[in-house]
Amino acid sequence: MAAMTPTAPDVTPEPGARAAARPGAPVRTRRRPRPRLWRGLVLGLGGAYFLVPLIASFVFTVHTPGQGVSFEAYTALLSADGFTESLLLSLGLAAATIALALLLAVPALVAVRLGAPRLRPVVEVMCMLPLVVPPIALVTGISTVLRWGPDHLSRTPLYQTFLAVQNEDFPFVLVLAYTVMALPFVYRSLDAGLRAVDVPTLVEAARNCGASWAHVMLRVILPNLRSSLAGAAFLTLALVLGEFTLASILGFRPFAVWIVSISGAQARMSVAVSLLSLLITWLLLLVLSRAGTAQAGTPGAPRTSRKES
Repeated sequence: MAAMTPTAPDVTPEPGARAAARPGAPVRTRRRPRPRLWRGLVLGLGGAYFLVPLIASFVFTVHTPGQGVSFEAYTALLSADGFTESLLLSLGLAAATIALALLLAVPALVAVRLGAPRLRPVVEVMCMLPLVVPPIALVTGISTVLRWGPDHLSRTPLYQTFLAVQNEDFPFVLVLAYTVMALPFVYRSLDAGLRAVDVPTLVEAARNCGASWAHVMLRVILPNLRSSLAGAAFLTLALVLGEFTLASILGFRPFAVWIVSISGAQARMSVAVSLLSLLITWLLLLVLSRAGTAQAGTPGAPRTSRKES
């Protein structure tokens, strides 16, 4: 029996450990120090990679050799021809694209999740196709259809529709094109949110309580997808504000096209506008991220009751 009894391995106590090894005394384990130096170095290099070009661009806009510092490039923005119109047009296109993309994607993905799970690969492939088709091919097809329409539909009511979607004040054809380009990002964001939520159970519980389908969508499903909706809107906004190829080839002038159009004549102002557009985009994305993480006062959010002492 003594041969089968396991013996404790010899452990040489460290200096000063004998005094601490008393009955009931806590045992302290030595932890390896975290690599804070390497982590700080990597973060510093990453921050410098992004901040140094922005600082250099800002210095270029405010400093003129031999003349000193001047903020004329920024003060002249509000009076620049086309600045306000192009910025408002891009923001309107972004809002319409976000609304249309979510209106198409949310009901479709919920319906697939509830009624036809086998169709999920088909929907995924269809939503991912814009990543395969380059924007130049997409805009070539759109321009071909727009040229083909008046020739064949000039005597039909659809002719006015072709003219309306190409209105320069608000080109809805860009909204349709941006929605197609944003589908992969919207799908990935919403699919991740739906995977984290037990949608069939929530819908069944709400329907058993007598809720209508509209109430289920607005008060049960959408509050649980708040972060996913904010992420989809986040990516769509960044896509629309920075897109240049489609709008330039189709002949429209949103904010990105306007920046490029003034870059040849007024270089300092174009760089200043680019910095301002980055700031506006960051602020809008920050608002969307805060809206996605906010929980207080949202429909369907659990409320904690405080007990009176």
